[in-house]
Amino acid sequence: MTTPTSDRPLALVTGASSGIGYELAAQFVEHGFDLVIAAEDDGIEAAAQKLRRDGGPQIWSVRVDLAREQGVTELVAAVTATGRPLDALALNAGRGAGGAFVGGTDLADELEIVDLNVRSTVHLAKRLLPGMVERGAGRVLFTSSIASTMPGPFQAVYNASKSFVQSFAEALRNELKDTGVTVTSLMPGPTDTEFFDRADMEDTRVGSGRKDDPAKVAEQGFEAMMRGDQTITAGSLMNKVQTAAGKIIPDKLKSEQHRRMAEPGSGS
Repeated sequence: MTTPTSDRPLALVTGASSGIGYELAAQFVEHGFDLVIAAEDDGIEAAAQKLRRDGGPQIWSVRVDLAREQGVTELVAAVTATGRPLDALALNAGRGAGGAFVGGTDLADELEIVDLNVRSTVHLAKRLLPGMVERGAGRVLFTSSIASTMPGPFQAVYNASKSFVQSFAEALRNELKDTGVTVTSLMPGPTDTEFFDRADMEDTRVGSGRKDDPAKVAEQGFEAMMRGDQTITAGSLMNKVQTAAGKIIPDKLKSEQHRRMAEPGSGS
């Protein structure tokens, strides 16, 4: 991969074929970044075409499965092949699976959630953050979730994975506080994306209920990253209330609340 000389900063967005990831990519384009965008599905090519503009930023699309180590390696190689320093990193790729852990979900699905949401996040950060630290400049955005603040019956592995991402982001922020590299955690609530369909949760209360606009969530996340904020609870006021309440409500009560929202069939 080669690129003509560009004065624009370079950003990487994962999970960028649709939803919050695509809208984050659109924010970077709007603000004058060149982009490497990645996803596992063929929609990443269509996303790149939609984002390209005459005379606008350069955009490279990379179709990789980040739940596999080889996919992470290929994506890092694609970024390196631009010959450009990475100025911003949005680690957004993730997936979920709804249903009872015992008898309601497949082990392969649960392990893929761990591999994508947790393992690939650590792997990409380990490979790409050193260059930012060496240059003394960079902005990093982790897509966490308000799910990170509570145990998640019928989404047990997903919520746990987002708790990991949230803790990981906050720890890195502290480690890097004097390096010139900022770390921001984006915490959306239920958002109008393909997440609930892919997670087989459309028959749940949370899956069939009102959701936030992914473009608005991404805008809030991008602005928080550019300010260097620690966290941003994006979307509706209810998300902010829920996050604040989660700091004082016992886990037992939060578990029961989540059960009512995520139990299969609860939407009917």
